[in-house]
Amino acid sequence: MNATIVILEIAAHVVLLLWGMRIVQNGFERAFGSDLRRVVGRALRNRLAAVAAGTIVTMLLQSSTATAMMVASFAARGAVALIPALAVMLGANVGTALIVKALSFDVSWIAPLLLLTGYLCFKLSPKGRYRDLGKVGIGLGLMLTALHMLVETIRPIGAAPALGTILTALTADPVLDVLLATALTFAAHSSVAVMMLLASLAAGGVVTPASAIALTLGANLGGALPPVFEARTSNPSSRRVPIGNLLFRAIGCAVILPFAGPLSKALWQFDSDPRSAITTFHLLFNLAVAVGCLPFLDPAAALLNRLFPEKSKTDGEMARPLFLDPEALETPYLALASAAREILRMGDLVEALLRLIPSALAQPDKSVIEQAGRLGRELDRLHDCVKAYLAKLDRAELTDRDLTRLSDLVEFAVNLGHAGDILEKDMIQLPARRNDRVAEADRAAISRMYGQVIADLQLALSTMMTEDERTAHKLLDAKREINEFERSAARDHLARLGGGDPAALSGSSLFLLVLRDLKRVNSHLATIGYAVLSPVGPSRSDHLTRSPPEAI
Repeated sequence: MNATIVILEIAAHVVLLLWGMRIVQNGFERAFGSDLRRVVGRALRNRLAAVAAGTIVTMLLQSSTATAMMVASFAARGAVALIPALAVMLGANVGTALIVKALSFDVSWIAPLLLLTGYLCFKLSPKGRYRDLGKVGIGLGLMLTALHMLVETIRPIGAAPALGTILTALTADPVLDVLLATALTFAAHSSVAVMMLLASLAAGGVVTPASAIALTLGANLGGALPPVFEARTSNPSSRRVPIGNLLFRAIGCAVILPFAGPLSKALWQFDSDPRSAITTFHLLFNLAVAVGCLPFLDPAAALLNRLFPEKSKTDGEMARPLFLDPEALETPYLALASAAREILRMGDLVEALLRLIPSALAQPDKSVIEQAGRLGRELDRLHDCVKAYLAKLDRAELTDRDLTRLSDLVEFAVNLGHAGDILEKDMIQLPARRNDRVAEADRAAISRMYGQVIADLQLALSTMMTEDERTAHKLLDAKREINEFERSAARDHLARLGGGDPAALSGSSLFLLVLRDLKRVNSHLATIGYAVLSPVGPSRSDHLTRSPPEAI
């Protein structure tokens, strides 16, 4: 058999496998993307739950890279802690290994049924999940067909002495094996495809058992590289999760590689089928890394925080949208996630305006007002960019869940804009227009309410990202507490006025206005809590339309 033809055929089968995986991933993202993101967001509170969520989501998306980018978007903006985000990636690696193990069984006979069923669902369903699941069926059918053809091509490879000589030379050194598989996996952007190729080569006797172990380690290492390079370099903190995952895999490879020979002998004695043995090792390796690294997530997170600190934003960076990727518009779930990340930046601007309140009340000057005006303009610009970006989504391609998510994001962006207007035009500029000064006793009440509003802003942003009903309930409980505190503070103030306190009298109007405006800002923030707890469907947007923030 001509070695060149064999190499070309193997490459073609791997490309078909990659294309099938891409179709499966796209189909699942469109059908269940928002639900999967919600599952991950809610699991990011417990390490074991995060590992399980990472495993399940990766098995469905057929890509640990997609899971890594999803989790990085949560962690980079501080919406979730770094430790559970790293736990998700440990689970994602296990999920990838489970995919490889499942595909190692000979189920090529089901490929025609998957292709036929998938095509019928895709053609007969005008839109929605059935059409997307049809794409999943087509993709799985292509993957199984590609694997079957790959096995059939590699099986007679021993009849090509030249090709066997080349592969023997390339896989003679364990370190070279690791580097070769790392480069191949990074180029393919799929450890699943490379692992299936390695399993087929091992089954055909092309590579030795020890080389197969080393190549598998390289495939694991290479699979962790794409998220590192795809993370945005504008903010170093976005690299924490992917580099943490790369660090875990690198440590695992360094520990296991010296024992590749003895491990291969033990595995091959336990399982005489090379394909099964190599996929079993792949699964056991990722399970061992997950179990071994889970207790060390705290020091790992501390190290990553020191190595990749949060970058302070310049004026231009704050005003310029960073995450509104036009290519993501083809996949609604990714587009909505991109918009959510940009809305988090709007939340940063609202927080920056809130931080100016103490200075404005203590000693208002021109510089504070100018800074507030700049922040307000940046907030307006991001708001307009988010709305314009989401307006480009094709509503016909959105599921009911995605339409609800779209409505929630637009409404929350609008409310963040209203909150920014109150802070900029009323609360910060108001003290400069008046000569009143708030009394010391009243300052304590403002300080307490102000701190609670900042805390509620972070809670609102977290609720928007995770859509967790528990945080939504906390947000609404906090809103009620602020409303009660505002009424109580106003009553105490009026009691001091009745007692003839001259200090309370001079700043009375300003104090009551500040209380009112802080309450208004907090009401705008709380709307995302009502959105998360409202039922899905057309009635949800109607409910929100009927209930303005101040009346909720």
